[in-house]
Amino acid sequence: MSMGKAKRYVALVAVLAVVALVVTGCGGSGASTAGSGKVTVDIGIGAPLTQGATALGQGMVRGATLAIDDVNASADAKKLGITFVGIQGDDQGDPTKGVNVANQFASDPKLVGVMGHLNSGVSIPASAVYQRANIVMISPASTNPQLTQLGRKNVFRVCTTDAVQGPVAADDAITKLGKKAVYVVDDSTPYGVGLADNFQAEFKTKGGTILGRDKTSDKDTDFKALVTKIKATKPDLVYYGGIYNAGALLAKQLKDGGVTAPLMGGDGLYDPQFVVLAGAANANGDYATSVGLPLEQLPQGQSFLKEFSAKYPNDKPAAYDAYSYDAAKVIMESALVAAKSVGASSVTGTSGRQAIIAAVAAFHGAGITGDIAFDKNGDTTNKAITLYTVTNGVWGPVK
Repeated sequence: MSMGKAKRYVALVAVLAVVALVVTGCGGSGASTAGSGKVTVDIGIGAPLTQGATALGQGMVRGATLAIDDVNASADAKKLGITFVGIQGDDQGDPTKGVNVANQFASDPKLVGVMGHLNSGVSIPASAVYQRANIVMISPASTNPQLTQLGRKNVFRVCTTDAVQGPVAADDAITKLGKKAVYVVDDSTPYGVGLADNFQAEFKTKGGTILGRDKTSDKDTDFKALVTKIKATKPDLVYYGGIYNAGALLAKQLKDGGVTAPLMGGDGLYDPQFVVLAGAANANGDYATSVGLPLEQLPQGQSFLKEFSAKYPNDKPAAYDAYSYDAAKVIMESALVAAKSVGASSVTGTSGRQAIIAAVAAFHGAGITGDIAFDKNGDTTNKAITLYTVTNGVWGPVK
């Protein structure tokens, strides 16, 4: 163990020791007890399930469910007598509904933490609710830098930010793809605006030309007027900050309108549904960056794919299934660490939730998506970004 890790370990032990001393005076436990030594606790899964980027949201549920199965089968969970149950909250990718979901989660006396949300525009206001309730939140997918810049010690993410993704995309556009002139569009959400801003700034710094910038809505379906405007500028590339459901329609209408330049975006486009909605012929040659490395290139990627295929034989992992697995597992493993100090039946009390937050902050271990650790702001230390393109109707990494 390195000196840095040793210090973090000692600090975590000290925090949990203090928590253990005060547990009897810091609020009761809401964890349900089913028989002697058996405790059932909840982990919230906040995601768009019926509207918005539902393919990504359903993938978050799949990833978290796999993690719950694995942790429940672990020796630590059995020894402590803890069983985790996933509770789904449908935020529909909408900030208002997301806050409603957050309040529902916060009112659950059995909750140990929240794996969510997908959209930055949902995660940012929801995180305030979780902060007030001392509930840890780990997002697998919210990439807007603001999320972890608000000083909320309960907020973490296992994906890197748009302050990394946007500049990498701009550099790839110029150095790998040879693009020199781009038209930039965003969907007016915190995610889309932040991603487009970071891309645009770096593209200009690298010597590229910004031909124009427009805003749309994440719910827009008709881009014909915008397509006409873009076509007149003769771009090498169209960059879109937004999610696949609207981005795919833009890609289709660009091709239908005679724009030969490919569309490029971020992780919000990187989903098979982008190809389905745009049509393979329209999507072919389009690009997207996404956080991390391809699963096939990661040490635990093959084992995850094997487990995934066994449980979900009719599905393929979406962009954030593996990240959701890691986020959920970090919450649960941290809850087990806390339970060893405060007791399983007290893990959802005030002191238990504080101990879980401390355990997440000190977490360092191997995940499906790579090494997992957090900096002082709650951001992942894993900054990898991969560029993908659609070839014959399928997303694949650019060689």
